[in-house]
Amino acid sequence: MVKLLKLIPLPVSICLAPNNFSLFTVGNNFKQYFLISIGWLCIFLAVIGVILPLLPTTPFLILALACFSKSSPRFHRMLLNHKIWGPPLVQWENNHTVQPHVKHKAKILIIATFGISIVLFSGKIALQVILAMLCLLLLWFISRLKES
Repeated sequence: MVKLLKLIPLPVSICLAPNNFSLFTVGNNFKQYFLISIGWLCIFLAVIGVILPLLPTTPFLILALACFSKSSPRFHRMLLNHKIWGPPLVQWENNHTVQPHVKHKAKILIIATFGISIVLFSGKIALQVILAMLCLLLLWFISRLKES
């Protein structure tokens, strides 16, 4: 059975080996292109997040950094050497901390954005409750980040 699987191209082969628990094996090129695509999608969303206050910028940049670290050293270095986004990302990559003023700004933006959204959706109690719970979840996540 294993000899038959070797005839199937690697990116689409179904792995039926008894010691391998994954259903599909994926070739390195597919994984690399997939992670690069996800990384660029995250950068695109981060740029939109700079303009729109509802989308957070930093988590998308951190996710892009993680994707590029596993797939493209060139794009990884590009993010770390960026004039504006580079220093906080270097700090995050080295010791997983953020500066206190960044946490404070993030909390203010989260409260302001969700507060405005809750007011705009007045009369829709279910949606307001969901927004309030999401706001509290984000504030909890931000408060758990270590400070430098």
